[in-house]
Amino acid sequence: MEWLRNKRRQRRAGVYKTADLESISERRTRWRSVRVTYFTMFLMTLGFSIVLTGIWPYLDTLDPDAGKSFLGFVVAANPLAQMIVSPLFGYWANKIGSVRAPLITSVALFTISSVTYSLLELFPSSTVKYWMLATRFFVGASSANIAVIRSYLSSATTVRERTGAVSMMSLAQVLGFICGPAIQTAVAPLGDEGIGLFGGKIHLNMYTATGWVNVLLGAINCLCFMPFCFTEMPISAKEAQRRQGAATAEETWLGTKPDYMATWSLILAFFILSFNFVLLETLGQPLVMDQFAWTKEQAVMNMGLLMTAGAVIALVTFAAIKPLTKKFDERCLLLWGGFMLMVVGRISHIPWGDAPPVVKTKEMVMNQLNSNLTEVVGCPVDEQPWCAFTPAMTMTQLLLGYFLTSIGYPIGITVIQTLFSKILGPRPQGVWQGLLTGSGCLSRVLGPIFLSYVYVNLGVVWTFSLTTVMMAVCCVWMGLVYKRLTFPQLMSTPVPLTSDVSKLPRTIVIGKASGASRANTKDGNNEERQTLQ
Repeated sequence: MEWLRNKRRQRRAGVYKTADLESISERRTRWRSVRVTYFTMFLMTLGFSIVLTGIWPYLDTLDPDAGKSFLGFVVAANPLAQMIVSPLFGYWANKIGSVRAPLITSVALFTISSVTYSLLELFPSSTVKYWMLATRFFVGASSANIAVIRSYLSSATTVRERTGAVSMMSLAQVLGFICGPAIQTAVAPLGDEGIGLFGGKIHLNMYTATGWVNVLLGAINCLCFMPFCFTEMPISAKEAQRRQGAATAEETWLGTKPDYMATWSLILAFFILSFNFVLLETLGQPLVMDQFAWTKEQAVMNMGLLMTAGAVIALVTFAAIKPLTKKFDERCLLLWGGFMLMVVGRISHIPWGDAPPVVKTKEMVMNQLNSNLTEVVGCPVDEQPWCAFTPAMTMTQLLLGYFLTSIGYPIGITVIQTLFSKILGPRPQGVWQGLLTGSGCLSRVLGPIFLSYVYVNLGVVWTFSLTTVMMAVCCVWMGLVYKRLTFPQLMSTPVPLTSDVSKLPRTIVIGKASGASRANTKDGNNEERQTLQ
């Protein structure tokens, strides 16, 4: 009971903090709309991850001649489209002054693309692979609404609420990545043939079922953005107006000047973190098969368990970020909890074993095929000559590095997004959030290509050494701009020389205020203000 009473006090305290900006009813409406954006973030990441494990067998079933090389284009189409369209969606939202139209349009595009993905068997086999490429491209384009969502989250939360809201947004994103493969596994019993519908013209199988799940969730999400459920409540501008004593939102934007070096530094940091996170996504299974001589089945099972454990750690980390920011400065948390853990994680992956890994040759593989023996395992020395002399990674290294990454990455991306929105201030952030999202997409496009090339041609030592240096240099740079990663300075409204109190601005910045309400912010701009009634 005491716990419930404490939670009730916390909720009342939360309402009190914004009581001069909104009514209790408006607060409920605002947070309902924020939670709708959480669901949208979950849906967008689910749409990407739900087909990852099934997209290759689906493509191979539709067109056996497509090949794995074309699969790379299909996978890359999603982040490429998101990178291109994100700034455009952000600009659109800024231009019309509303996020509803871009969000409904993007979710509708997601739903239509998912329908097409589920009906690919109706297209001619000669062109079906290009239709699959198009569906993945448009799903990626629809997920560009993430920039609009982040922009709205910045405007619909106060500075005090921002960190917790961004943490929940990141948590929804991670849940989408976790649930996607789980849903694909759940529908696997349908098999390749599945259930014939409409006289066998289309089939509900383990590949198309995931697309129909996206269609259902997309339709629900479209309804969530209707006026009866989603109402835009930009409280951030009201908060800034109160602090500045400005009459309009435009005056508020003019009264804040963001630090562009800080914003571009955070965009670069977001790119570097995402680039390094893609490393294990891209090389996970080939790496463990080469280093530990695992079979394909062992690699899939063991990496699945490892990624599941990492996801659980990430969930706990996301939940801990909000209380951590109450005890530590967000910038310190970014440097030491985000970047330093990622740097140490990369260093721990540089092999320190005593001997090279088990190797396999083309001759051994041919003998296995001819004699129908068990799968030949090991590092392919013919394609990767470094297998013969580079020390092998140990299991301790793999687990330690992945553990540190599972903690450092969630902290890093969450705090970067929080600081980014705070530095930009109360102005419309659509285009800037589009640039931030686009940098993450660019890392997902370039990362697999660059890292795969370095790994195959230069080996494990070079791969993890280069990524370690990349992370370390970025960490040093963030230390250099540390003092600039703060909320923008507010220009105080000049006070007219008049004896008529009614003509004074509502909020005046003063040096000392006794018996007056004080509006202090956590970011260091703790100026005392007196509100004149």
